[in-house]
Amino acid sequence: MKNYKTQMEAAKKGIITEELKRVAEKERMEPEKLLTKVASGRVVIPANIGHMALSPEGVGEGLSTKINVNLGVSGDCKNYAVELQKAELAARFGAQAIMDLSNYGKTREFRRKLIAESPAMIGTVPVYDAVGYLEKDLLEITAQDFLKVVEAHAKEGVDFMTIHAGINRRAVESFRRQGRKMNIVSRGGSLLFAWMEMTGNENPFFEYYDEVLDILREYDVTISLGDALRPGCLDDSTDAGQIAELIEIGHLTERAWKKDVQVLVEGPGHMAMNEIAANMALEKRLCHGAPFYVLGPLVTDIAPGYDHITAAIGGAIAACAGADFLCYVTPAEHLRLPDLDDVKEGIVASLIAAHAADVAKGIPNARERDSQMAMARKNMDWDEIFRIAIDGEKAKRYFESTPPADRHTCSMCGKMCAVRTTNLILDGQKVEFCSEK
Repeated sequence: MKNYKTQMEAAKKGIITEELKRVAEKERMEPEKLLTKVASGRVVIPANIGHMALSPEGVGEGLSTKINVNLGVSGDCKNYAVELQKAELAARFGAQAIMDLSNYGKTREFRRKLIAESPAMIGTVPVYDAVGYLEKDLLEITAQDFLKVVEAHAKEGVDFMTIHAGINRRAVESFRRQGRKMNIVSRGGSLLFAWMEMTGNENPFFEYYDEVLDILREYDVTISLGDALRPGCLDDSTDAGQIAELIEIGHLTERAWKKDVQVLVEGPGHMAMNEIAANMALEKRLCHGAPFYVLGPLVTDIAPGYDHITAAIGGAIAACAGADFLCYVTPAEHLRLPDLDDVKEGIVASLIAAHAADVAKGIPNARERDSQMAMARKNMDWDEIFRIAIDGEKAKRYFESTPPADRHTCSMCGKMCAVRTTNLILDGQKVEFCSEK
């Protein structure tokens, strides 16, 4: 029988769990080395005891950068079948996490199906689900009601939950005092801010934080401390509200660790490129090395329809500077609920950002596929090129859309392909363009 409740408690006791062993194999790391990182909180292995289909992943210091895919229904777009297709797409591309952000209707059946079938880590934001789950309007919901939703999600098998516990009265005071251009853009943060203002009460997740941790510990759910005051535009980045909340989150991180609850810390938001590295260092400093989970950051505000690109730019810089977990952004960000094509574009952009950062950080074996691609291109082995590519289907479709006369080249350069020319010369052959041969 297990003599530990959570992955963190096991690591502190020197116990190498099955989940830790599998993560160590994936990361090509000695289990004992990974054990010390989990024990210190610098790495998390989100693995709810009820998520039987899970293929465990590690997030944190020295590990490959992971990506998360958001999905879920809204009041204006409520097709659960399409959302399951998005989950299948995420699995096909190898996304390590899926967050169900459904905020409409009865979401339990969908969430249970997702947990039963998905090998990815499953995350939720309980405050989103509170109104529909409890069938109460926001003002009618009590502090204990919010905790009931947390417990329900934990029992169902959710691996990590975004809990906006850092937006307490002190953080709100800093936000109000400085003022902002975009105010609060976090959906969960805005709901809690509204509840606090309407009721006059403290944030229930902050006031009853120990009770929240007790629930999460029971099922080994990783707490993802949400950034309710993240910047929603460049002008609001690294302001008093954002930093005040991050200071609170640093304290909440230590409190969670004392109860052996694993912690992720969520980060910005919209931010100019020159501020990203400093923000990564600040989070690691204030939150004691806890893994950092970032949305973007989006490095400009003027690209609706292309925000998967602005986020990938920011995500690559962030991950290179210390972020551990990238939340994907799709072309539909700020515009609509993403469709399947949007989801694919968002996943691929995030995978590129994560991989580029891992290469730059020197993550073991990160460059293997790049080296394989270089050899495949040198040999003009198109089938191998398509196999190695992040999106081989798209690469093949592009190649075949304008077929070359000679399959050993592509239609851009034809026989004047630099690789072909150099290969022929090094093989002692002549380069001929005008002869029919």
